[in-house]
Amino acid sequence: MSIDLERFHQTFFEESFEGLQAMEAALLGLDPDAADAETINTIFRAAHSIKGGAGTFGFSTIAEFTHHLETLLDEVRAGERRPDQALIDLVLRSVDVLRDMLAAARDGAEPSPAGEVYADLQAMLAGEAQAAPTPAAVAAPVEDVWQIRFAPKPEIMLSGNDPLRILRELGRLGDMQLLVDTSGLPDFADLDPEACYLSWLAELRTDASAEAIREIFAWVEDDCDLSIESGAAQAAMDAELELLSGLVEEESTTDAAGGAAVPRSGQNMRPVGKESSSVRVDVEKIDNLINLVGELVITQSMLEQTAKALDPVVNEKLLSGLSELDRNTRHLQEAVMSTRMLPVDFVFSRFPRVVRDTATRLGKKVVLETSGEGAELDKGLIEKITDPLNHIVRNAIDHGIETPEERRDANKPVQATIRLSAWQQGGYIAIQVSDDGRGLNREKILHKARDAGMAVSDSMSDAEVWPLIFAPGLSTAAEVTDISGRGVGMDVVRKNILSLGGAVDIESAAGQGTKVTIRLPLTLAILDGMSVRIDEEIYILPLSSVVESLQPTRADLKSLAGESRVLKVRGEFLPLLSLRQFFKLGPGRLSIEESIVVIVEAEGRQLALIVDELVGQQQVVIKSLEHNYKRVAGISGATILGDGRVALIVDVGDVVRANQMASAA
Repeated sequence: MSIDLERFHQTFFEESFEGLQAMEAALLGLDPDAADAETINTIFRAAHSIKGGAGTFGFSTIAEFTHHLETLLDEVRAGERRPDQALIDLVLRSVDVLRDMLAAARDGAEPSPAGEVYADLQAMLAGEAQAAPTPAAVAAPVEDVWQIRFAPKPEIMLSGNDPLRILRELGRLGDMQLLVDTSGLPDFADLDPEACYLSWLAELRTDASAEAIREIFAWVEDDCDLSIESGAAQAAMDAELELLSGLVEEESTTDAAGGAAVPRSGQNMRPVGKESSSVRVDVEKIDNLINLVGELVITQSMLEQTAKALDPVVNEKLLSGLSELDRNTRHLQEAVMSTRMLPVDFVFSRFPRVVRDTATRLGKKVVLETSGEGAELDKGLIEKITDPLNHIVRNAIDHGIETPEERRDANKPVQATIRLSAWQQGGYIAIQVSDDGRGLNREKILHKARDAGMAVSDSMSDAEVWPLIFAPGLSTAAEVTDISGRGVGMDVVRKNILSLGGAVDIESAAGQGTKVTIRLPLTLAILDGMSVRIDEEIYILPLSSVVESLQPTRADLKSLAGESRVLKVRGEFLPLLSLRQFFKLGPGRLSIEESIVVIVEAEGRQLALIVDELVGQQQVVIKSLEHNYKRVAGISGATILGDGRVALIVDVGDVVRANQMASAA
């Protein structure tokens, strides 16, 4: 019989990458002089699970490499080898190799041989192990007798699991006695070749921990009933073992094929099952659910719009029901949206390794501090914010943090500090990267800006100077390095953040350090917007881009060369643009004094938009226009209003850039 194991590959890869992340975090927190047993067990279990899964699914190259890594970690776990810095560095390099191997296997390619790291692993294993000190490092293991009850579900082998592998793995942990319960075995004619029927009761004498034993069952925990009890329950189990032994002797019989005797018991075991606290769901299914809830919200809004025309006295019960529907719909929407929300720690957990490796390569001493890891962000944003944050952190270490000698001369602690922090502000989340380095060099930035042909002056305030580092091609680095100067400047970082509907600010003080603050919407599926009308069309301006709205006067209007116009607002002149003209909607009927001007901001620039009327503020469900129609300049998406009409969502950044290019031309 052939079982298709490929359908289980995705779960294997997801769990393996999570295991590597857990290994990396534990390694970075491991103190070579006071290594605790639980941290080492965490590292070992992750490697053990990856090895077992790789072997099950036929990824032999991965399994072989991880086997050597597991052997090395097992020596550390047993107290036979000291987890010194050289070992930690080698295991971290092994994590990188495994991550590449798994990625290649996931993408259908043949994993590359581990090469140098594999040779280093073998060399370390072949070298004389230096035992870890006792008891400061790893506590000596204590032997115990474990009672294990295992009852597989009939379909366990359909998930690609081999129940016999469990017995082999348990056998490696210590001495084991096994009694098999065959009471669930049907007659030969009723046998299902794809089903598993045999339960068993094992007594395992080992110095391994309960976690190490349970790890062996990690791949089958959803396909079995399992109970693992220590020697404390041994006395209660002895009687049952003795009874089972007697029954086995009395009821032994030959198997269906006439081979060796098979133990047979007249009792059914009822092991204690283990409930799973979470379930893996494909992201596409969650997105579909979010879309359906979005449609429900739109339908509810349409009903609410229709209900406004009803007599509240005659239709009291109906209106009350609609009010209840509105409340429940909003709660449902919040609950479903929360399924895509992940703690920021999913991003922050990657940076201890980034800081460690970058600082080591540059010969600098840097410690990372984090706070606010529990703040939640949409999964899509989590994935897209990682690269900009990575560049900011590496840039801070490369250009912002001084060398140990420079810090000592400046009477600063030799070890610098980078802080990653997050906090929620209404419908937005703020993520800040700060350092205690040398700070930005004002004179150098202005000099580079002049060389780039930018209009700057020495009278500019610091708040006006610092954003200049986001200009394309402007870098204050004396030389390009492979750490942060790789053709991806701060301009790209800012562009990527703006594309997510966010904003980025920078503060700095000479000799004290720099703070870069990113503000992002909590989700890309819902938008707080301001509705504006042009003729009979409704447009949505993202509320995060709206500065203020006002009624202009003709005295505040000024004309420049060509057809350009500006609006004077509190002594400052802002470019003026008719949204009607931008979208080519034809001539309007209202004069400038009868219109409304909405001042918006994007990419550090403000623009005054002329509209016919402000309709109000509302939360809208975003629909992709590009996915359902095509890309339209100045439009980032669409939504359906309560009256059933489609409203377009204005891409303020696109409009600001287009107006700037038109003015320059």
